Amino acid sequence: GGPPHRWLSAIRERYPISFHSVGLSLGSSDGLSEYDLDRIAKLCARYQPAMVSDHLSFSGNAHDRFADLLPVPYTKTSLMHFTRQIERVQDRLKRSMLVENPSRYLAYRGDEMDEVEFIERLLHRTGCRLLLDINNVEVSAVNLGFSPENYIDSIRPEWVGEIHLAGHATEHHESGPLLIDDHGSQVGDSCWTLYERFIARAGPKPTLIEWDNDVPEFETLMAEAEQADRIMETCHAFA
Repeated sequence: GGPPHRWLSAIRERYPISFHSVGLSLGSSDGLSEYDLDRIAKLCARYQPAMVSDHLSFSGNAHDRFADLLPVPYTKTSLMHFTRQIERVQDRLKRSMLVENPSRYLAYRGDEMDEVEFIERLLHRTGCRLLLDINNVEVSAVNLGFSPENYIDSIRPEWVGEIHLAGHATEHHESGPLLIDDHGSQVGDSCWTLYERFIARAGPKPTLIEWDNDVPEFETLMAEAEQADRIMETCHAFA
């Protein structure tokens, strides 16, 4: 009860809702919390969201949580673990979920495949779909030294159920720039270019502007959303 549910109920009458979880911690070695999963299941039963998503990451163990979405090793063992956890979520919610590609600041020496291959195998095994965060692609690409264009071009349109766009912060170090996924500014030009590159090939996709810190006036937020609309409309008309 209370104001959050009252507002959400009113919004749900007019618009489809996308639930985006940051707390399941699918990659935790102990497995996800049944308590957290039960809470999400109750919300889904109440509001029937169009989409439900979480992250390709971990946030601690069954007893401790960190205020970040930490990267996982891309190994066969990790793939089996994520497969089991996603199947648990989908069985409990009785629906397919979306999994978001992470923003990464490090990679593991023992990785047995790259991120796109890991995602492809995960989608094939579980039937889930991808929440493509294009800002996260750019952040990871700069931090880890791979091509964001090649990454975007490797993503099949049918994998993607939703797209996220956001701004990031840049720290300058002797070793080079470090991008921080802080959701605290406008979407950058390079992120818009990557978005247009994907939309031109994939067609329109549900798109969310993420802005969680230093939130500006409503008009600024709407201008970001309108730019995404313009790109989708232009690419669709050209196609």
